[in-house]
Amino acid sequence: MQQEFWSGARSIGGIAGYPLDQLYEEVAYIAYYFHWPLMEILELEHAERRRWVEEIAGINQRLAEMAQSL
Repeated sequence: MQQEFWSGARSIGGIAGYPLDQLYEEVAYIAYYFHWPLMEILELEHAERRRWVEEIAGINQRLAEMAQSL
């Protein structure tokens, strides 16, 4: 499916303008902690993938706080 943007540029599918480096970082982060397969992570909607990244970060933060209090 092609979309035409105000600049006249065309894009086929995906999220226009979403930084590829950030996508790789999110995928690696989720895969590292949850061991989910690549395609499963890539099939997540952007908002859902970001939510999982936030959840993992929250878990890591709580664990770090618990370790400091020991």
